Amino acid sequence: MNTLKFLRLAGNDLPLPAYATEGAAGMDLRACLPDGPVTIEPGKIALVPTGFAVELPPRTEMQIRPRSGLATKSAILVPNSPGTVDEDYRGEVRVALLNCGSAPFTVAHGERIAQAVIADVRRPDITEVDAVSETVRGAGGFGSTGTA
Repeated sequence: MNTLKFLRLAGNDLPLPAYATEGAAGMDLRACLPDGPVTIEPGKIALVPTGFAVELPPRTEMQIRPRSGLATKSAILVPNSPGTVDEDYRGEVRVALLNCGSAPFTVAHGERIAQAVIADVRRPDITEVDAVSETVRGAGGFGSTGTA
C-alpha cells in the first residue's frame, strides 16, 4: 500500500500538503493559524500546527525538514531536523520552528513553514554482542576523519 492519508482537523481551511513540482522530494506543510499569526522571538521555538493528522503507509516515517527559503532568508529552522512523525502517530502534525535570526518572525495562517519527506524505515533485529568489528576509523568520532 502506497497511500498517504490526511485527516483535516476542525478549523482547517488549508489545501492538503502537496508537492510543488513533479520532481520535489518534499511536500509543503502550511501553518494552520485561523485565530491569527504567531510571532517567534529570536532564539525562541514555537510549535506550529498544520491542521492535519496523517496515516502513513506501513514501514515509513514522515521527516519534517526546514524550507530552504525560510532558512536562508529568515533564519527559521526546524531544531530537531529532521523531525520524525512515526507511522503509528495519529495526532496533529505540528512543526517546531526555531528563530535563529536577530529579529522577530511572524508566521501567518497558510504560510509554508516546512517540508515533509516520506522515507522508508528499516527495523533490523536487535541483539547484544561482546564486541563489534574493527575498522580503520575505529572509535574516532567528531572531526576524526581526514586528519593525519
